[in-house]
Amino acid sequence: MPETASAAGTAGPASRRPVPYYAQWESPELVGAIVTGRATAAQDPRWRESGARSLDEYVRWSGHVCGMACLKMLLAARTGRVEPTIALARRALPHGAYVEEGEWIRGLIYAPFVRFLADEFGIAARVVTEVTEADLPAIMAEAEFFLASVHPDIRWPAHEPPGRGGHLVLVTAASAEAVVFSNPSGHDAASRSDVTLPLAVFGRFFAGRGVAVLPG
Repeated sequence: MPETASAAGTAGPASRRPVPYYAQWESPELVGAIVTGRATAAQDPRWRESGARSLDEYVRWSGHVCGMACLKMLLAARTGRVEPTIALARRALPHGAYVEEGEWIRGLIYAPFVRFLADEFGIAARVVTEVTEADLPAIMAEAEFFLASVHPDIRWPAHEPPGRGGHLVLVTAASAEAVVFSNPSGHDAASRSDVTLPLAVFGRFFAGRGVAVLPG
């Protein structure tokens, strides 16, 4: 089995407030099977908890809502309320944070997402681009959370990813040594919540862009 992301043996910064964990699929224990093709979203018995109006809607959207799962986590941390993930995506759609193109879904699109946060939740955020992992401590000195674009293989940090970006994780703390984050598509307990990776390891997956959510 590939090595799993783990906090073990890696000293790092502590997250500044407890953040409840939510996966982008409703049954976290199925994520490993879903991302490796051994199961499908249609087999998720908890799909209704997503706010999807049908199983078809859940299947269509659940692979695209890593950003909404990050939002669900930060909203729960701030307010104690749990917002259904697919319902959040439906709310974001008219703001342009997602674009439906036939059978395809494009997004998360950062600038409209920032406007969605402001309009729907009164949350201040800004788009961050053209940075490196070395900039993350300074970003997190100003931000409460950072939705970071990473390659989804970050769940297996020993992998050499084929590229960077394509998936969002919720960074909750960063120092010159390490990054702490929650991964909506973590495949096991060690790769989901409060994962700590050395800064350089995180950088192998980091696309140098994301959304910084400012303190509220």
